[in-house]
Amino acid sequence: MISVILVDDETECLDILEAELKRFCPDFQILQKFDNPIEAVNFINQNTFDALFLDISMPLLNGFDLLKQVSNIDFDVVFVTAYDNFALKAFDFCAVDYLVKPTTKESLLRATEKIRSKQKNINMKQNIALLLANMQKDIQKRQQVAIPTFEGLEFVNMQQITYAKADGNYTTIVLQNQEKIMISKTLKEFEGILNDSTFARIHNSYLVNLEHVRKYIKGDTGSVILNDGTTLQVSRANKTKLMSMVKFGA
Repeated sequence: MISVILVDDETECLDILEAELKRFCPDFQILQKFDNPIEAVNFINQNTFDALFLDISMPLLNGFDLLKQVSNIDFDVVFVTAYDNFALKAFDFCAVDYLVKPTTKESLLRATEKIRSKQKNINMKQNIALLLANMQKDIQKRQQVAIPTFEGLEFVNMQQITYAKADGNYTTIVLQNQEKIMISKTLKEFEGILNDSTFARIHNSYLVNLEHVRKYIKGDTGSVILNDGTTLQVSRANKTKLMSMVKFGA
């Protein structure tokens, strides 16, 4: 049996999730459920279990702040959320599972199957740390982004990023000082976590910081020249979008 804890300040949501787990996932045993997140923290720190289904938006203590008070995250976490598209991209980027309210049978089965297949997730503690770092504030209002590296997390000023290059399932981030950081995320995933209008996807292989673009060269597809002299190709499919973002005449 897989032991789980449910935390949501809305008792109706708790009851629905409990009923759905009992109906569709009989191997999941509900150890305890809480509508008070402060009481939940005390229980979590004193007990061993396999997975936590955690609501994000709670008045006494939101889901992110609750996790900050947990002494050791050695269990899987599934966020239950009504958050917007940016937050969902952040969850994907950090390899954290989530359910969107109102939950569906399909999404619940998908999340629970992940728990079965990866129990226990040895990277969960690092993934949660990455998520908390990137969700402290709306990323559009922040200057830094937390990037997962092979050593841990690196906090990078977004203005220092000149461009990012796809490398299979990896991405190489190039900074203004020419430092390169390789991360085990696709370029699409990295683009999603930035969610910033100063970054433009100009090619399947390139994401560029428009603040570092010095010149656009016209052509069948075109290319951009950065302040440091780097030339990057613009794909035909992304040319129109680039023109609209920088308000150049094509």
